[in-house]
Amino acid sequence: MPTFMCFLNWTEQAAKAAADAPMRHAGAKAAAEKLGGRLVSAYVTTGQYDVVLTLDMPNGDAMTKFAVSLMATGNARTTTVRAMTPEEFGKLATEAPPA
Repeated sequence: MPTFMCFLNWTEQAAKAAADAPMRHAGAKAAAEKLGGRLVSAYVTTGQYDVVLTLDMPNGDAMTKFAVSLMATGNARTTTVRAMTPEEFGKLATEAPPA
């Protein structure tokens, strides 16, 4: 199952309700599961992003649906990237056609 990293920035609404973060985490976990995925890890962070999630999702469409559901709450803006292990990337790189 593909792995994705989702970087979240809280909106003003979410920042004002920071104490609700554990409840929002439970909602995100449930949303991932409804889409056939799994929330692997979640961290509240300092710096450029407020939260970093790692998810295993069935495909990019499921990940997009997850991100849209998070944004629809009005609590976060997302930046999502596909994550690969070095071995996964190496396999893809060796299968790439020559330029």
